[in-house]
Amino acid sequence: MKFPILIIVFLVLSLFYRQAYSQLFDVKAEIASSNYQRVKEAVILKYKDITPGKFGEFVKGVEEDVVTDQKVLALTLDACGGPKGNGFDKELIDYLRKEKIPATLFISGLWIDEHLGLFKELSQDSMFEIENHGLHHRPCSVRKERPYGIEATDSLSAAIDEMELNARKIEFYTSHRPLFCRSATAETDESCAKVARTLGMTIVGFEILSGDVGGTSKKIIRQNILNHLKNGAIVIAHFNHPEWNTYEALKMTVPTLRKLGYKFIKLQHHKLRAK
Repeated sequence: MKFPILIIVFLVLSLFYRQAYSQLFDVKAEIASSNYQRVKEAVILKYKDITPGKFGEFVKGVEEDVVTDQKVLALTLDACGGPKGNGFDKELIDYLRKEKIPATLFISGLWIDEHLGLFKELSQDSMFEIENHGLHHRPCSVRKERPYGIEATDSLSAAIDEMELNARKIEFYTSHRPLFCRSATAETDESCAKVARTLGMTIVGFEILSGDVGGTSKKIIRQNILNHLKNGAIVIAHFNHPEWNTYEALKMTVPTLRKLGYKFIKLQHHKLRAK
């Protein structure tokens, strides 16, 4: 009697794992799909003669703040992924939840792969808006660039893949197609800003640089935010490095911002603009 039971258990577990595996986003299959090929070919045809234009953080077509006369700030947090950026700042996310501070999370495909269950949990939390930080966390460009030692996409084809494939990955897991995209390192070129719009996304930069990268002291991060306050400003920070001081800095800064009358918003449903 034990033998058949073991077989049944084995078959049930096998079915479970097959179903779990089938529910993973298959990048190679997506690239090969006729739908993806049609979209990509149409975009390449439209921009076959495009020139890169300026490359950097503040280029034409990249939005940097919210159009408003209200005292609101858009807190945006990146999760970069990869060997040096696959952590999770649980204290920070728990703090935002506790204080009911909405935030827009820009998440790369690399981070999603490492934290799929957590990604799904975050995507189901109404406090957070999930947006696109690139499939492989590569800065988007149609020519070779290397900001902060990170290789950018070096062709129109690669730039489309970086943005569109992660948009489809996010939609696959959340049923929500991203409205916005942030290029890795927050740098891109003018051509990719145009391509993103054709793909149905807007590339988002920032107005306030928290400076949390590398473990900047919480006091400096606090001053970086307070020194550049502006109605509708987009604040950029990270939630993939618990060893940095992002949580401690926000815990210090949020009470002051609230005393000054500022509230937090997500990017969705708001009109954005460049400086």
